[in-house]
Amino acid sequence: MKSSSLLVGGLLAALVPFLAHAHTPYLAPASFEPVHGGRVTLDAAFAEEFFVPEVVFDDSAFVVTGPDGVVVPAQTVHRLKTRAVIEHTLDGKGTYRFSSGRRLGAVFRTWELDGKTESTRDPAKALPAGAKLIAHYQSVNLAESYVTLGAPSRAALTPYGQGLEIVPVTHPSDLYSGETFVFELRFDGAPLAGATVEIFPATGDGRSKQAAAKLTTDAAGKATFALTQAGTWLAVVRHRGKAPAGAAAPEYGYGYTLSFRVLDP
Repeated sequence: MKSSSLLVGGLLAALVPFLAHAHTPYLAPASFEPVHGGRVTLDAAFAEEFFVPEVVFDDSAFVVTGPDGVVVPAQTVHRLKTRAVIEHTLDGKGTYRFSSGRRLGAVFRTWELDGKTESTRDPAKALPAGAKLIAHYQSVNLAESYVTLGAPSRAALTPYGQGLEIVPVTHPSDLYSGETFVFELRFDGAPLAGATVEIFPATGDGRSKQAAAKLTTDAAGKATFALTQAGTWLAVVRHRGKAPAGAAAPEYGYGYTLSFRVLDP
């Protein structure tokens, strides 16, 4: 019975990042290939259905990595009630990486008592007597997307080497139905094997609440998504890791999303 209880507790702890992040962040370009003078507009928000904004992506320093690898702040950010709108003019040909920057979010605590699991993000709330703490972490979110003007280039795809990130192998601006999107999942620069990556269709019609695919990374941290149809998609991955000294919680609950477009050939 004791081993069974430990197993259940471990499973609950593993599921906490997924249960507590009902709203998922995203960064969605109005166009992945701008045509009007290189002007780009993107929405940034948290949502349960993609891309239907519900909560504004605030407290973020939006940045853009250019084809030369240089990182600059996004030129204009308008924060509305349900979303932030980013505007930026591309100054040359190639691929640009748009990023929300890493955003430290709420601190979550989850406990088990009398066979029930409860969570709180209120730091002042005391755990009930006899409760067993099974998770205590702070969310760290990063939402990204790639936009290309002219021919694709690869400098903006260079990995950060920090935190959780999807590193494209197939260029994200060169995706066509009938082909595949190969990418690597990395954590602090190392391949993250055995992790789950969910792919959601960004249809905004209810179907985007259910993942179209759940991929598992191999020993090299790689996964392959079969591009069965054209459209816009969102890749979502989460991972728990030890937080640095002085953090608000002993662990970080990392979340990373990448929006991308698939074209018909």
